[in-house]
Amino acid sequence: MDSTEIKATGRRIMNELMGDGYVEKKDQSRNSFNDVIQDYSEEVCFGRVWARDGIDRKTRSIVNLAALTALGRPAQLAHHVEGAINNGATVDEIKEVLLQTAVYCGLPAAGEAFKVAEGVLRAGGHLD
Repeated sequence: MDSTEIKATGRRIMNELMGDGYVEKKDQSRNSFNDVIQDYSEEVCFGRVWARDGIDRKTRSIVNLAALTALGRPAQLAHHVEGAINNGATVDEIKEVLLQTAVYCGLPAAGEAFKVAEGVLRAGGHLD
């Protein structure tokens, strides 16, 4: 694939992961400063890595939840909680992944991740 096809694949996967219209909404914030990081995300992260066949999207989502918790990245974690649901992860699986991070990443990181995930899951109607 050439870079145009890779970018188109990345944009398609982003919309599948985050919901229809996500990329178009993100495009509204594109400018001459942030265009390079948006291109990188579309081409490398989603057009190349997420497009690979080695593991399924649900597994990729679960890995992301753990990594973003460990790194303390709540804004990205929120996006990927939604993406994990879209990729077939259950609320119980998300809960277990975040609990697992408490052991290896620490209680403060996991506690924050639980707060972020609960907000996303509640807003999406996945919690009562």
